[in-house]
Amino acid sequence: MNPELFLKNLAQHGYQLSEKQKKQFETYYQELVTVNERVNLTRIVDRDEVYAKHFYDSVTPLLTFSDLFKGDKTLCDVGAGAGFPSLPMKILQPDLRITIIDSLGKRLKFLEELIAKLDLSNVTLVHARAEDAGQDQHLREKFDLTTARAVARMSVLSEYCLPLVKKGGYMVALKGPKAQDELKDATKALKVLGGRVDKVEELTLPDSDDERTLIIINKVMPTPKKYPRQAGTPNRKPL
Repeated sequence: MNPELFLKNLAQHGYQLSEKQKKQFETYYQELVTVNERVNLTRIVDRDEVYAKHFYDSVTPLLTFSDLFKGDKTLCDVGAGAGFPSLPMKILQPDLRITIIDSLGKRLKFLEELIAKLDLSNVTLVHARAEDAGQDQHLREKFDLTTARAVARMSVLSEYCLPLVKKGGYMVALKGPKAQDELKDATKALKVLGGRVDKVEELTLPDSDDERTLIIINKVMPTPKKYPRQAGTPNRKPL
């Protein structure tokens, strides 16, 4: 998906990008591949693949569930790595207030410099493990939305993300193809943590065979105080 096709597909969903937004995506690409030479951010560096598998993939929740993101929403991106999916979302919808949580300082340094070069406001970076962030009273149950992409399987991801979502908010998981089995395995975790499956949407990235699954979890009850457990425990002993 070259940049022109990227813009065309966004336009089909009602997003007509300004010159500033187009330049932001191009600057994002240039910074990603430049810094990736010394910091491991991504294995994908081809321009067309970055626009398809990073930029377009990241904004599929906005295109598919636009109502979730309308208004003055706060969004916490857990384990964002090189800024996916939250920063492409932020470029597309500038009124989103973003908090990015990541445990690796080198990635956060890249994001700090990138955010400045993209001239993005209302983006906060937090250096922490997701489990520690979920017990931080400044972050716990403070967000309308959480997002996560390529971080962990659903049973583990739910314990990372749901403690950060306020009651009535949503967890948005960007998964690969055929994620139903993974979701089934997370049934207990979702119930314990206060989540309920709201929507599951399977899609294919434009002009490709790359399948994706978007899973929307509604936070229907507060998360019990004992969750998330100590750092590393959710991954070792999933609920």
